[in-house]
Amino acid sequence: MSLTAQAGDLVQLQGSGFHSHLVRLEPGAVLQTHRGVIRHDDIIGQPWGCMLKSHTGQPFYLFQPGLADLIRETKRTTQILYPKDIGYILTVMGVGPGSQVLEIGTGSGGLTTAFAYMVGESGKVFTYERNPATQNLAVANLSKVGLAARVEFKLGDAAEGFSERGMDAAFMDLPNSFDYIPLAKQSLKGGGYLGMLVPTVNQVSRCLQALKQAQFACVEVCEIFMRFFKTDWERLRPTDRMVAHTGYLIFGRSVTQVLDDLFAGAEEEAA
Repeated sequence: MSLTAQAGDLVQLQGSGFHSHLVRLEPGAVLQTHRGVIRHDDIIGQPWGCMLKSHTGQPFYLFQPGLADLIRETKRTTQILYPKDIGYILTVMGVGPGSQVLEIGTGSGGLTTAFAYMVGESGKVFTYERNPATQNLAVANLSKVGLAARVEFKLGDAAEGFSERGMDAAFMDLPNSFDYIPLAKQSLKGGGYLGMLVPTVNQVSRCLQALKQAQFACVEVCEIFMRFFKTDWERLRPTDRMVAHTGYLIFGRSVTQVLDDLFAGAEEEAA
C-alpha cells in the first residue's frame, strides 16, 4: 500500500466536528463542501494523515477509510446495523478471507459492506432483498466503496428459499426470521454459522424454538451496549448519550443432532 494518496484511491477527508467525506480520487475532479472546495489534484500524492485546506482555509485530515467509516457513510432508506453489533457478528461467525456468506435482507447494505470487506477477493457474499428500490440503493452503496464485485445481489422473497449450498455463514435481518431458519439451514455447510437480529424478546423466543427444531447447537442470545467517554483528560466522564439497545443477536451452528447441553452453549459457559 502506498504511503501517499493515489489516483483511484478511496479517501476520507475528515473535517472538524467529526464530519467527513468519502471521495474516489480522479485527476481534475473537484470536491465541493460547505466548508470550501478541494481539488483532487491537491490531494493526489499527499501523505496519509496530513492536513489539507479547502479554498476557504478550512482544515481536513487525509485518511484511508476504515470499515466503520464505510458503514457510517452508507446512504440509507432502512435502518442499518451499528458497528458495535457488526463487529461481534463478524467475530462470532468467523467471517474472513475466503468465506462464503449468505445474507437474507440486504437493506441499504451496511452489513453487506462489512461482509464484503472481510471476505476479501477470494470470498463471496450472496445477499437477498425483495424490494427492488432498496436493492438498487445497496448496489450503489457497495459500488461507491469498490466492494460490489465481491457481492452477488439477488432479488427474491426469503419464503422462496435460497439456491446457495455449502455456505460458511448465513445472517438474517428480518422481523420473522424464525419462519426461514429451516430454509437457511439448507444453505449452510455442516457446522456453519447462522446469525439473526430481531427487535423484541417475543421474536427471540420464537427463534429459539425454531433453532432447536431445525437442529442448531451452541445457541447464543445477546445484546450489546456501547458507551463513549469525553476525551478531555481533565474532565473525563461518559458522554451524555450512549448507543444502547439496537436489537437482540442470536447465533447457532448447524448440526445433525442436538444435545440439550449444547443447545444453550452461552448459558453453560456463563455458569
